[in-house]
Amino acid sequence: MSDLPRKAVTRTAKLAALPLGIAGRATWGLGKRIVGESAELVGRELQQRTAEQLFKVLGELKGGAMKFGQALSVFESALPEEVAGPYRAALTKLQDAAPPMPTRTVHSVLEERIGEDWQELFLEFEDKPAAAASIGQVHRAVWHDGRAVAVKVQYPGAGEALLSDLGQLSRFARLLGPLIPGMDIKPLIAELRDRVSEELDYGLEAQAQRAHAEEFAGDPDVVVPAVVHQCEQVLVTEWMDGTPLSEVITDGTQEQRDRAGQLLTRFLFSGPARTGLLHADPHPGNFRLLPDEKRGWRLGVLDFGTVDRLPGGLPTPIGEALRLTIEGEADAVYEMLRTEGFVKESIDLDPDAVLDYLLPIIEPARADEFAFARGWMRSQAARIADPRSPAHQLGKQLNLPPSYLLIHRVTLSTIGVLCQLGATVRMRDELEEWLPGFLSEEEDSETAAEA
Repeated sequence: MSDLPRKAVTRTAKLAALPLGIAGRATWGLGKRIVGESAELVGRELQQRTAEQLFKVLGELKGGAMKFGQALSVFESALPEEVAGPYRAALTKLQDAAPPMPTRTVHSVLEERIGEDWQELFLEFEDKPAAAASIGQVHRAVWHDGRAVAVKVQYPGAGEALLSDLGQLSRFARLLGPLIPGMDIKPLIAELRDRVSEELDYGLEAQAQRAHAEEFAGDPDVVVPAVVHQCEQVLVTEWMDGTPLSEVITDGTQEQRDRAGQLLTRFLFSGPARTGLLHADPHPGNFRLLPDEKRGWRLGVLDFGTVDRLPGGLPTPIGEALRLTIEGEADAVYEMLRTEGFVKESIDLDPDAVLDYLLPIIEPARADEFAFARGWMRSQAARIADPRSPAHQLGKQLNLPPSYLLIHRVTLSTIGVLCQLGATVRMRDELEEWLPGFLSEEEDSETAAEA
């Protein structure tokens, strides 16, 4: 019987308590406003108390609850400091840890999936997990040929837990919306549900990881562990040491932060160009900073369970729209957004207003180098979330086509991590190198000639 990670009744009760608690606090907040406290102060206190309960519950569960928590945690930079500050440690913990399943359960999965003689494949196997995530946990071991390996074992019943949790979370997504200003929670949960089957399929994950490991073999900047063995519910890959990005965020030097930020940006844009795949789970628990004698540090990348398949790399219209926005070509940008479905045919917008809406968001792509910071992320979120602002009114009229949904979330998530790092990054360099359409045809020809 599965123990993921509590009895079903217990986990359902924990999740069901969230909307009840939120509703109770809303009533409490109304009472405080009636007796004269300012709406802004009461709103902040409500947000803080809601965040406390949400992160406590999500931190205790695996399955879809933790998956949602991890996805939400990369947007921590957008939270007001008085809310984010006390719970930053809890958010970071979501990125790396969860209660482990018992040793007997791990052994029974390995016996069922690999065979009764599974232990003969390993010279050593550590029963205590090295890491635990939303649908599986990782054990350190030594493969029979002497290689240090990571053995990822899927929790029994993980699929049912994922779907159950995400279904329950989606029912009160509207109540969670105020936690992240300017972000619509419901599409995030819907997308996580749509990807459940891929997330559970270790065969697909092994294919994606092999493609990256082969492409980045010998790369001076990015390291991807090779796949050693794969079967249903078990994935064995080469072990990778290094400093987790979550530790760099809390304790890293500025040199480490800047290097990690630059390499994370490089991987975001170079991965699709080189492999036709977009790594779509960019939370800090999936990255390591590895010491390197020549370059100081390299970026280690883990967990390819969620990818977006982009055979031609990132869509050229993204690069073209970015370039035209930087050049101030309002009419051309607007026409491209309409063609790609970001502006529906039934809606008419002022091209100059659209340009004004986009320019602050793409500031990192305009500068030679940009210092990412939580304050900048918060200011962007607040600008879009404020119902009185023109940006809020315009943003409500824009549309996100399904084909861009995952790209959009991955880009936003990566920017959230860059802001957590406080990294200074030359993003424009990476865009010019890897993003189709960012350079004009003339600039592209000149670059090719120089190469």
